[in-house]
Amino acid sequence: MSRRIKPQLKLAQIINMSMGFLGIQMAFGLQNGNASRILQNFGADVHHLSWFWLVAPFTGLIVQPIIGHMGDHTWSEKWGRRKPFFLIGALLTAVGLVFLPNSASVGVMMASGVLLFAVLFLALMDASINVAMEPFRALVGDMLPKSQGTVGFSVQTILIGIGAVIGSNMPAWLTQLGVSNVAAEGFVPDSVIYSFYIGAAVLLLTILYTIFTTKEYSPDDFADFSEEEPHEVTPRFTDIFKDFANIPPLMKSLGVVQFFSWFALFTMWVYTTSAVATHHFGLLPDDAKSAEFNNAGNLVGELFGYYNLFAIGFAFLLIPLAKRIGKKQTHALALFCGGLGLISLYFIENTALLWLPMVGIGFAWASILAMPYAMLINAIPLKKMGVYMGIFNFFIVLPQIINGIIGGPVVHSLFGNYAIGYVVAGGVAMIIAAFISLTLKGVGKDDDAESIEASATVEKYA
Repeated sequence: MSRRIKPQLKLAQIINMSMGFLGIQMAFGLQNGNASRILQNFGADVHHLSWFWLVAPFTGLIVQPIIGHMGDHTWSEKWGRRKPFFLIGALLTAVGLVFLPNSASVGVMMASGVLLFAVLFLALMDASINVAMEPFRALVGDMLPKSQGTVGFSVQTILIGIGAVIGSNMPAWLTQLGVSNVAAEGFVPDSVIYSFYIGAAVLLLTILYTIFTTKEYSPDDFADFSEEEPHEVTPRFTDIFKDFANIPPLMKSLGVVQFFSWFALFTMWVYTTSAVATHHFGLLPDDAKSAEFNNAGNLVGELFGYYNLFAIGFAFLLIPLAKRIGKKQTHALALFCGGLGLISLYFIENTALLWLPMVGIGFAWASILAMPYAMLINAIPLKKMGVYMGIFNFFIVLPQIINGIIGGPVVHSLFGNYAIGYVVAGGVAMIIAAFISLTLKGVGKDDDAESIEASATVEKYA
């Protein structure tokens, strides 16, 4: 029985359906660059930071497969399949963005512990970002033919980079405009608070833009596109466990690469502020309330903005590079450069040169956001796109959970609360991921033909 083939979308259409990712990543960038700083402002010890950050991977572990499964079996003429989850996630994330930096004020009003409220609002943000984020990955699989998969995820990487650059740099930019970067003990500077307000507004606007400019395919369309014969099955949540037991072999192999990659990223996000403050600014590990510590926090925000900025440029290079040397080789090269970048943070003493490691980290980040999904998309059944993208997230959150549990004790016991050594360990983990990427099976020259076709599509519509 012949099936319809999905039409190729124009570049503008791909941008429209991924625009919400810009707002999501701006929120994510604000959180990554400032959550540790905020928690330390509220009195958290450096060796406890990773435990607070466990909220994010635990919520992702639970939320993303469920949202993916629900999205696969959701449809309305007005809202489509994935868009309801975009909107709900965006609204709740905006609430978290507004209240997280104001946890001290809320804690005073409620006569409760400030750290407790900060962790609760961080949990709300993390759960909500996961609700909004997972459907965007699935939407690429829903809307694009396989020949445009690399293009779709590369466009998402570019928009992610733009959002993260804005989010990471916003506190420093506001400080330069005269907004205060210091605060009373136990409170967060206005530069951070106003940055989170701006992030909430941008998130809502970009999500709404995607909702109003993108029309999803109907269930009848999916039936026509599917290579399998249609049959009615009543969806059940227990199906998630069956799907997990039947994940494609390539997903398992990619999962190992993802494990070491995201172990390294979690290390970087949690400990770079403390590492820079102690290793480059000469502060003591418990000196988190000084103006110098907040200056170190602003610098780290700028550095995170740099690696996201470089990721934008590298996202344009991923397609022709994958065409020339192959997807797994491209990913391995990027991860190797990222690992060297993290390790070099230890050896570069001049803070004016700390942007240099961000080049390699930006290369790795661009590839991590695109290449695993571009390699995986051919191995996932169309009707299971949402749930398998959610399950693939397991290989992202599990290393973060493990890192979050052991990271604090390791930094405390092995490195005396000086986090730079653990950041170097993260770089080693990323290099391990690079070597494992080269061993992937099922990503051969036939699969790389997609990159060639996708590259031609970009050139056609650019």
